[in-house]
Amino acid sequence: MSESTFPLQTAPPTAPVQTVAISLDDRSYDIQIGQGLLGRTETWVGLPKASTAMIVTNDTIAPLYEAALRSAIAPHYKQVHTVVLPDGEAHKDWPTLNLIFDALLGHGCDRKTVLFALGGGVVGDMTGFAAASYMRGVPFVQVPTTLLSQVDSSVGGKTAINHPLGKNMIGAFYQPVRVVCDLNTLVTLPSRELSAGLAEVIKYGPIADMAFLDWIEANIDALIAQDPAAMAHAVQRSCEIKAWVVGQDEREAGLRAILNFGHTFGHAIEAGLGFGVWLHGEAVGCGMVMAAELSQRLGKVDAAFVARLRALIERAGLPVRGPMIDATDNAGHYIEHMRLDKKAIGGDIQFVVIDGPGKATVCGAPDAMVREVINACCA
Repeated sequence: MSESTFPLQTAPPTAPVQTVAISLDDRSYDIQIGQGLLGRTETWVGLPKASTAMIVTNDTIAPLYEAALRSAIAPHYKQVHTVVLPDGEAHKDWPTLNLIFDALLGHGCDRKTVLFALGGGVVGDMTGFAAASYMRGVPFVQVPTTLLSQVDSSVGGKTAINHPLGKNMIGAFYQPVRVVCDLNTLVTLPSRELSAGLAEVIKYGPIADMAFLDWIEANIDALIAQDPAAMAHAVQRSCEIKAWVVGQDEREAGLRAILNFGHTFGHAIEAGLGFGVWLHGEAVGCGMVMAAELSQRLGKVDAAFVARLRALIERAGLPVRGPMIDATDNAGHYIEHMRLDKKAIGGDIQFVVIDGPGKATVCGAPDAMVREVINACCA
């Protein structure tokens, strides 16, 4: 799959507000991208009618944006409730998910209640899973406040919680009714979270759009500095690519798996260290280096391509060497975690590899080769 498969850029990088459509028949919806969207009442026109809304957020985001969102959606609902979750990947679990159900039931929410996921990927994933499950399905809106969630996790309807043995192993495909990416929320991101989000931006280049990779390389300093025009273009183009992929393969039966470039190795890092020790984007950034190394050993890309990708990931402030998750058999423990990956088939690990610049494929690899990659790429 070459970059020409994907739609061309639909607007100049300086466009202040853009809409990207997700085409999924009766589950289609729009991604709105712009500055100051969260606090505008008109942003929330046209959502499913209901008497009650519930904002799901966390204790980091609530003091920053909950009041603005509540004020903006209040004209559309008789009641607006809020549930505040503890922040962090370590809380992406059953007990925290139950806090959402407790709040819904405690307030007597019905099956038309609209949930608003206000936060990063953890909040979005758990709110979506709660929406998919409560009364067998209520509508929800994604209001992502981190770069990673704006360019990746809020789009496409993947919802889940973690299990101690594996990331995102318990969940459902359930699409939101709208995604609102307010670029102004990114100004409060810590630099580490910003870098984590850049990992998911970078991944779209090697798998789908080398022109976009060229652009990221030329603008990485502007992205780190949060230049508004650069950030708007990065979010828009990332969403365009993901929207196209999801529109072809909503439930990851084939094509959509390429979006997991770097994730098989990355999820092993997260599970091996304990969820929350490394941010998801940090693990994915390092995982992309490992996946690129594997691609080279499989004869699909050359060393120059791997070096180029490694250098960009490092410029983004991300780790490029994997951690030691076991002192006696580090590679063995990576492989053990990867066998629990959702893409594994019959215990055989499936990797997303670069099949030439701008193309990706999913394939297996000999354990001995995977061990070589891990040993070469770990601290």
